[in-house]
Amino acid sequence: MTVPDSVLQHVRIAAQAAADKLADDIVAFDVSQHLAITDVFLIASAGNERQVGAIVDGIEEALLKIKVKPLRREGDRENRWVLLDYVDFVVHVQHSEERTLYSLERLWKDCPAIHLDIDLPAPVDAQ
Repeated sequence: MTVPDSVLQHVRIAAQAAADKLADDIVAFDVSQHLAITDVFLIASAGNERQVGAIVDGIEEALLKIKVKPLRREGDRENRWVLLDYVDFVVHVQHSEERTLYSLERLWKDCPAIHLDIDLPAPVDAQ
C-alpha cells in the first residue's frame, strides 16, 4: 500500500466513528494507484436518512477533535448519499438502497482493501 500512515490513522478514526453510530458494512479501499485525487475511499451505509446524517455528523466530530476538517461535504440535503472530502481520503455514507444500486465496492474491486481494525458495538437483543 502506498497510503501514508497518518492518512490510515484518520481513516480508522472515521471508520470507528461510523461504527459507533451503528453504520453497516464499513469498508475501505486503497485507490491511490487508480486515482490522482485521493488515496482512500471509506464506505459505510445505514438503513434510513436520519442514521446517515448521524453517521456523517459522528465522523466529522471525531475528526474535528484531532483538527482534521473536510474540504467539502456534499449530499446532506437528502441524506441518501453523503460525501465527506478530506483530500487524502473520501468518506461515502450511503443509504442502504443507494449502496446496493451504485455498488462502489464493485467499481473498486481491483483496489486493495484496507484492514480497519475497528470495534463494533455489541448487538442489541431484540426482546
